[in-house]
Amino acid sequence: MDGSTSTGVARSVPSLRSAVLQPPQEEKSVTHRRTSNRRLWAASAGIVALVAGTFAVAQANATPTAPDEAIPTVLTSGEAGELASNLLGELDDALAGSYYDAEAGTLVVNLVDESARSAVEESGAEARMVDYSLDELAEVRSQVSEFAVPGTAWTVDPVTNTVKVSVDETVQGDALAAVEESVAALGDAATFETVGGQFQPFVAGGDAIFSSGARCSLGFNVTTATGTPGFLTAGHCGETGSTWADEAGGAPIGAMTESQFPGADFALVEYEGEVDAPSEVNLYDGTVQEITGAGEAVVGQPVQRSGSTTGLHDGVVTAVDVSVSYPQGTVEGTIQTTVCAEPGDSGGALFTDGEAIGLTSGGSGDCTSGGTTFFYPVTDALAAVGATLP
Repeated sequence: MDGSTSTGVARSVPSLRSAVLQPPQEEKSVTHRRTSNRRLWAASAGIVALVAGTFAVAQANATPTAPDEAIPTVLTSGEAGELASNLLGELDDALAGSYYDAEAGTLVVNLVDESARSAVEESGAEARMVDYSLDELAEVRSQVSEFAVPGTAWTVDPVTNTVKVSVDETVQGDALAAVEESVAALGDAATFETVGGQFQPFVAGGDAIFSSGARCSLGFNVTTATGTPGFLTAGHCGETGSTWADEAGGAPIGAMTESQFPGADFALVEYEGEVDAPSEVNLYDGTVQEITGAGEAVVGQPVQRSGSTTGLHDGVVTAVDVSVSYPQGTVEGTIQTTVCAEPGDSGGALFTDGEAIGLTSGGSGDCTSGGTTFFYPVTDALAAVGATLP
């Protein structure tokens, strides 16, 4: 639904919302890492609770409910995320990932323990027995990181219950053969695929922002830890201390106070002076999408991206917690999607309805032939800089 299928409101005043530039040449230190067991489940499984979820979940040991209190089996992606989070608290080690079936509107939960099936089915989810636990797949994933080369992306795929390894077209000859052989040596716990184009950071997102001749996209307006207004964009867009304008050659509207790339890919720009900074995303049809909260990505979730080069495009989340190796270094914990993007879209907004989901990082392909795009999670960026959505 490229264009205006999202709910929008009339745009009344010019304002800054989201863009990509040439990546920096020097690597920056990375301090933000995902470590909690709950986050490992959420990311590896492909399901986490969304901020705006309102779905009431029955506990595994609950007594049967009356018909009018029964948990629905047709769920939104937000309801599926909350259900998955609750099941984790009840069943923990029996779970081996999960994903959202958007066509059926159901949460599919992978299990390695048959005794947990009834609890999953009573909750309203679909139970699916699989071969590998999350711990086993995590070990496989760690082995992939030892032989991955620039142009490689790898993640736990809950749909296939494997570690999926992808390489772009820059991986050729002996390097390609070595990766293929290494994946094959992992047996049926790993799968291999090639994709067109080159995995690289995109430089631009929603409304365009400019710095030293480079262009990126504004992701989401935020309130910083000190209470001042600012916005998030991609870390590869610039260095800490760089200044940014809302037009080429224009007066600075803010300065980048934190930037992380590679390892992570986010940056915070703090506004200077008075700037109209609404919590909304440009839909490029004369309307905007209000952003009311931040959420985690769900495998199978329909999403949209706004960027200053290509405008509004849609797609589906295909993987979460993806490691992607760019020429400048590896970025961990990204969201992989079928949404296209092009240079100038970096830093731009990935969202679903009113939920902020990610910041455009990089990928391969374009919006003519299609491609793969990776996004850095907004929730991770917000936590790292101590900011909140307005």
